[in-house]
Amino acid sequence: MFLPFDPLYLLMLAPAMLLAFWAQARVQSNYQKASRVRARLSGKGAARLILDSAGLHDVPIEPIAGQMTDHYDPSHKVLRLSQGVYDQPSMAAVGIAAHEAGHAIQDARHYAPLVIRNLAVPAGQFGGSFGMLTLMAGLVLSQLSTSGGGLGSLLCIAGMVMFAAVVVFQLINLPVEFDASARAKRQLVEHQIVSREEMHYINGVLNSAALTYVAATAQAVLTLVYLLIRFGGGRDE
Repeated sequence: MFLPFDPLYLLMLAPAMLLAFWAQARVQSNYQKASRVRARLSGKGAARLILDSAGLHDVPIEPIAGQMTDHYDPSHKVLRLSQGVYDQPSMAAVGIAAHEAGHAIQDARHYAPLVIRNLAVPAGQFGGSFGMLTLMAGLVLSQLSTSGGGLGSLLCIAGMVMFAAVVVFQLINLPVEFDASARAKRQLVEHQIVSREEMHYINGVLNSAALTYVAATAQAVLTLVYLLIRFGGGRDE
């Protein structure tokens, strides 16, 4: 049968799933710890200082509802910070805000991996939405009738190609996120928003967040490998 009931799928994906659970637990734990330590500026204040120092005075900072919804929108050139980050003077807030400001700087400097990632977003979204559906349709056609086998095989291949776009996006995304965190750490110390002695709070939040991206990439890669092994011939063996 097909995932997630196939023991082979569970066996192959187990390491990535365990890493994802552990990374998410680390994110929550480090975020809570860093949220209790007061910083010199709020998340908005830290982001504004970093952006202005990079000459990005025209990049606005807006509050956005939700938790962990912080992001930089390259299409509108806007940095959006969640309610727990925007006006909170905590180590967690300035770390997250600085990371998102790092993405704005990447965009302004035309950082190549970010440019490629932005171009890959539509393909990744399409592949994530329709790749598995196309593969399943191909399997159904292959199993229902002999006449549908040829079309079924083509749909299976098309589904795996579409899902491969998700893998490519995840692989491109890793250096973008790592670089944004590295920029954030440098800027926080350089502008004396956080002292070197306090950086372990920032490292805890950003490094554990980076692990979630690693886990997501590993899960996507292993899923594609599973699909190639299990359905590479366009049928369920």
